[in-house]
Amino acid sequence: MSLELSGVLLVGGASTRFGSPKALARFRGETLAERAWGVLGEACEERLAVGKAGELALPLPVLGDGSELRAPIVGMIAGLREAEHETVVFLPVDCPLVTPELLRALAEARAVPQTGPLPGAYSKADLPELERRLAAGELSLRGVNANVLEVDERLLANANTPDELSALEEDLAALDEERPGLAVDS
Repeated sequence: MSLELSGVLLVGGASTRFGSPKALARFRGETLAERAWGVLGEACEERLAVGKAGELALPLPVLGDGSELRAPIVGMIAGLREAEHETVVFLPVDCPLVTPELLRALAEARAVPQTGPLPGAYSKADLPELERRLAAGELSLRGVNANVLEVDERLLANANTPDELSALEEDLAALDEERPGLAVDS
C-alpha cells in the first residue's frame, strides 16, 4: 500500500427512520458497525469510530465527536482532527456493501463518489472549510471535496430502514455472484 490511510467509521447518527440504532442492526451475521469496522481494517492503516461516546454498546472504541448535534460534518471534523494520516476515508455505518477496494480507490483519487460526499476521501486540508461551515450552521458536505470518482453505485447503497437493509442482503448476494473480486464476504 503506497498511500497511508486513516479510516473513520461514522456512528453518530440518530437512526430516526431506522427505528433503532443502525450501528447495532445485523447484516450477514454481524452488526453494521462490526462489518464496516472490518472493511476499514482491510483498507486502512489506522481506523477510528466517531460518534456519541458511550451511547451505544459497540465492541470497538468510539471517539466522542464533542457535539450534541447529529450530523456527519461533526464526525468528520473530529475524525480529521484525530487521524494520524493526511488522507482519511469516511464510511457511514449504514453502507454495508462498501468494499476495501472501493475505499482505497476513493483514497487514491482523494475523491467522493458520483452519488455524493459519503463515503468519501478527504484530507486534513479540508478541516478549515468543514469547521467554517459548522460554525456558520451549514451542515452540507457537498463541494468540500470537488474530486469525483465514478464507481459502481450498487456498492454505495445505504440502509435507512430495516426493509432497505434486508433488500441490501439480496443485492450483496447478486454482487457476490456477478463480481467476486469486489465481494466483501469471500
